[in-house]
Amino acid sequence: MIPNRSRLRVVPFVLLAICVLTLPALVPATAQTKVEDSLTDSIGKIFRGVIGEDDDQTAQKSGQVPLGELLRAPPRSRADMMQSFSPLVKATAPAVVNVYADRLVQRSLSPFAGDPFFEQFFGQRMPNRTEKQSSLGSGVIIQRNGIVVTNNHVIAGADDVRVALADGREFQCKVLLKDERFDLAILQIEGEGPFPIVEFGDTDTTEVGDIVLAIGNPFGVGQTVTSGIVSALARNSVGVSDFGSFIQTDAAINPGNSGGALIDMSGRLIGINSAIFTRSGGSNGIGFAIPANLVRAVAETAEAGGEVFEPPYIGASFDPVTADIAEALGLDRATGALVANITEGGPADKAGLRIGDIVLGFNGRMIEHPDALGYRLATTRVGTTVELDVLSRNGRKTLEITLQAPPEDDPRDRRELKGQNPFSGAVVSNITPRIRTKLRLPSSLRGVVVTEVPARSLAGRYGFRPGDVISVVNGVEIANVDILEQVVSEGASYWRFEIVRGGQRIRQIIR
Repeated sequence: MIPNRSRLRVVPFVLLAICVLTLPALVPATAQTKVEDSLTDSIGKIFRGVIGEDDDQTAQKSGQVPLGELLRAPPRSRADMMQSFSPLVKATAPAVVNVYADRLVQRSLSPFAGDPFFEQFFGQRMPNRTEKQSSLGSGVIIQRNGIVVTNNHVIAGADDVRVALADGREFQCKVLLKDERFDLAILQIEGEGPFPIVEFGDTDTTEVGDIVLAIGNPFGVGQTVTSGIVSALARNSVGVSDFGSFIQTDAAINPGNSGGALIDMSGRLIGINSAIFTRSGGSNGIGFAIPANLVRAVAETAEAGGEVFEPPYIGASFDPVTADIAEALGLDRATGALVANITEGGPADKAGLRIGDIVLGFNGRMIEHPDALGYRLATTRVGTTVELDVLSRNGRKTLEITLQAPPEDDPRDRRELKGQNPFSGAVVSNITPRIRTKLRLPSSLRGVVVTEVPARSLAGRYGFRPGDVISVVNGVEIANVDILEQVVSEGASYWRFEIVRGGQRIRQIIR
């Protein structure tokens, strides 16, 4: 029962409800939606007056987020449900291009090609066949002078790179920067602009549940637009590159979409589509994009003339926090980045970070794993002072660290090996902080890293690759290039050595 003094307040509400039921039959269909929306708003005001409080007050009492504070509102009317993405696509799709990469590959017709023993006796006189291989991907124009960003794996090893715009124009491209670690490449269109662009968004404001569009050229069928939502943030262990802080989306992404754009509802670039999780080769609703904040940092390096993108130097390396460690420290779950090594005199050491500390936050943002910390560092400029939320043996504390540029490598740390030995021709270097960061080598790993291997050298014929870490040779632990050079100069009747490749320790004997 409604109290007597409240009945008069309810009458307008009842009368207006009757109008809602009868008016649609009298109003033309084209105007019906507007009438319904207006009446709905009026009813809401009267209803709140009857109750005596508004929706925001009710939400606050119930512990929910007030409607007035929601930044992204769901559809509220039939008109909202009939909205189209077409204006958004028209504004952004012209800046998404097809990337064509051609490479020439030498195919040997001899079954003994690459065999050191066979080539030693019979030389290099083996017939070869030149084949042309092509790959197709996507790219995004980010500057009106023709700066294009795409994935490194789209143009890796290419001798010729071209882009085709949505309007049918084609241009040759120059590769300004390639970064295998982050799977990014920056191209320069060799043609007159201005070109259409997509402006960068701020991926720090991206949230799970946001609607996104993926634009690219899947399977080479032509430019295609798909929609979905952001499924997760800071995804790591994807396996497509050393980078590990991807945006996950269920927008359909297929082969050929690599390098294409992930667009938010403001028409801004929030990611470069890079990989999919699939067992069939097609989209299963799990795609991964490189956040635009990182893309922008790499692009700015290329535009400034840099050939290598180097994240700021912190002077520390980190390991994941395991469930056992989290339980021992009283953490609710395994999160954060465990400090595994500190470089003496580096920024982290000066700020008071110590081995065994756990970094839980970076400038107020949660750090889920070491890759997430690496992403935050990579998207912060050199010289910036950042705040780390740290859990130490003495409790939680906040440290301020000023990030620096990686220290320059000493030329004396780099050497080309010579002589009659399996390492001959390889260029090796001590593991400097710059190299350790670039190759993401564990802090505990000791040895000498191979930086260059000419294909026709003995080292190349024996299978050495750039990035291999030589740790032991004939029972001698290799701590630096001086020790390695001394060991190989002494010669031996056989060579027994250990190398670390991709985290795997390989032992080999060559007689």
